[in-house]
Amino acid sequence: MNKLIEIDQDNLTASFQPGLVTAEFHNIVEKVGLFYPPDPGSMRTSTLGGNIAEGAGGLRGLKYGVTKDYIIGLVAVLANGDVIRTGGKLAKDVAGYDLTQLLVGSEGTLAIITEATVKLLPLPEAKKTMQATFKSLPDAAKAVSRIIANRIIPVTLEFMDNATIKVVEDYVKIGLPTDVEAILFLQQDGSPSQVERDIEIMATICKEENASEVKIAKDDQEAEQLMFARRTALSALARLKPTTILEDATVPRSKIAELSEHIIQVAKKYDLQICTFGHAGDGNLHPTCLTDIRNHEEIEKVEKAFDEIYEKTIELGGTITGEHGVGIAKAGYLEWKIGKEGINVMRGIKKAFDPNGILNPGKLFAETRSRMVVSNHAK
Repeated sequence: MNKLIEIDQDNLTASFQPGLVTAEFHNIVEKVGLFYPPDPGSMRTSTLGGNIAEGAGGLRGLKYGVTKDYIIGLVAVLANGDVIRTGGKLAKDVAGYDLTQLLVGSEGTLAIITEATVKLLPLPEAKKTMQATFKSLPDAAKAVSRIIANRIIPVTLEFMDNATIKVVEDYVKIGLPTDVEAILFLQQDGSPSQVERDIEIMATICKEENASEVKIAKDDQEAEQLMFARRTALSALARLKPTTILEDATVPRSKIAELSEHIIQVAKKYDLQICTFGHAGDGNLHPTCLTDIRNHEEIEKVEKAFDEIYEKTIELGGTITGEHGVGIAKAGYLEWKIGKEGINVMRGIKKAFDPNGILNPGKLFAETRSRMVVSNHAK
């Protein structure tokens, strides 16, 4: 079920089956001068149906939003075999509960999506990419906050810490500096005049916040190199150890430096290799632990480390997942975020859609609570 059904240029929508690969869809849409913004890092392999099920984000999420912001209609099969159709090619639709948005991000636990309709945008006229390097994490975080405070919303505002930079540069070999604490990758699109203005302002802000270097890509090829370096972070890290545990902690963007420094301290405490990269512009970080699942002693330390990382994330006003979903691995953390009352509501919804529990059993809801005592702020 990987077919494009239709591109409707009159209504600026597209309809497709869930097995269509994200990058293939991007290419098809852009050939007719249109634009589907959601671009998860896995877009060359991930399917659109998977993106919908997980509520996937992407590098362009800061300016354009994420998958849920573009899904306007679904065809789905319920556990009893009934077929429902939600939404449509509509700019407005408030007829009853919003079943479309309920199914987006439901991780296959409520229904099986067989078709989706998304809204499209005109393809931006121009685009520019920039790299800024920093000797300190707080300086990089201040630059992020100041850019947003100056009412500039870039397409992309990405982050890599020193540990990630070293691994990525060893993989892609494009000359990333390995003696800095952080790199920001920034991209803006729009009209040529707006892009020039915004890139200039962002470059000035980064320099004022002690950036050691600010480099604007001289052409599309160099811009693609920089964005490829960021997109390939997970692949580069996964080469180093038998097991790669990628997490997904999201905090208010003003708390990025605090969370990043906490991750570094936790890694030192447990003697673990944790590399952090992610979407600085929307506060979404991916602390990634390189380990070996066969080493039971180390895996216990990994679990304790992520307990502390997620406790800090929630303390900072964050959430346990910004774009990857809960699944099985994070089921024990879900109650920390939404409380017992929230869990009860979600279980009720699940039972209404799937009374026999046959759709993705075991996902979202932990059978037992995590061993960690939940602090008051997370209850």
